[in-house]
Amino acid sequence: MTARIVLLVTSPRLPAGLLTSAAWDVVRQNPVLTGAESELVTAVRQAGAEVTVVDGPATQPLLDAVATHGTVVWLAGPAGDEALARELGLRLARQPGLAEMELMYGSWDPPGARLLDAVAVMDRLASPGGDPWKRAQTHRSLAGYLLEESYEAYDAISADDTDALREELGDVLLQVVLHARLAEELPEDERWTIDDVAGGLVDKMIRRNPHVFAGAEAGTLEDITENWERIKRAEKARDSVLDGVALSQPALALAAQILKRAARRGIEVPPPLAATQVDAEARLGASLLATVAAAREAGIDPEAALRRATLAYAEAIRTAESPPAESPPAETPTPEPPDPR
Repeated sequence: MTARIVLLVTSPRLPAGLLTSAAWDVVRQNPVLTGAESELVTAVRQAGAEVTVVDGPATQPLLDAVATHGTVVWLAGPAGDEALARELGLRLARQPGLAEMELMYGSWDPPGARLLDAVAVMDRLASPGGDPWKRAQTHRSLAGYLLEESYEAYDAISADDTDALREELGDVLLQVVLHARLAEELPEDERWTIDDVAGGLVDKMIRRNPHVFAGAEAGTLEDITENWERIKRAEKARDSVLDGVALSQPALALAAQILKRAARRGIEVPPPLAATQVDAEARLGASLLATVAAAREAGIDPEAALRRATLAYAEAIRTAESPPAESPPAETPTPEPPDPR
């Protein structure tokens, strides 16, 4: 029978003891070694397995155990014990007759598992002994950063730079996690957690997508959108079609959003005429609003259109700032030597 060392790797983000049946079989049937006590070690012992904690380098104890028992299990720590795996692999490559090494996954990280790491890291940073700057922040002091990070994510989308988008969304997520951590410090009747944020989002997605979660007929995309809006209106019980519009967004986008909301409900209120306004600012504002309305009728996003034109203008300014390239001085022709003939 071939001697083997089983490196059992598990996800530290799942509850201790949540292992595959194959993993439970191997730890119950063979001696188990590990580098430190942990909740997983406790769970394995409670299931009747023998676990020995190795104090110091583990390669030789593993080889000694496999020589005695034929098969031995190394229960890896949360980081996977890659250094031990490399050292053991090199030793067995030099002396292949000692044992074979097998990597076994007792559990895997579920999708989204690294979000748990983000929450844990933020908790460490925002707790006593962590980062003084983060501990000093408030929801209000962070408001500008949330807006800035969102704009940077928008820029990455506009540039079709998916690598940058991944990074910028991480910065947006940082703001979400930090706001949630700060909310845990609010008075008891006001506080909430990141689980409340995620739970509210999950409930909302399920409620507003009955064609996915409740067996409702999907219909067309227009039907799905209208159903979403109907459910949303029932949830919010708003008095006006404009309730919920973000008033702090840029004025051009705000105008487009208000016009869209009004049209969605069939409300026709003509924009003010520029000529009827009493001062220059009001006339300009009315003219801009009329331009936004015309853009909407043409199916053009006015915010994107102005951004495109402004960026092109900025590029023209950069070009104008650059000094013209100097022409190299003309070379003086070298006189030909006299003909010696």
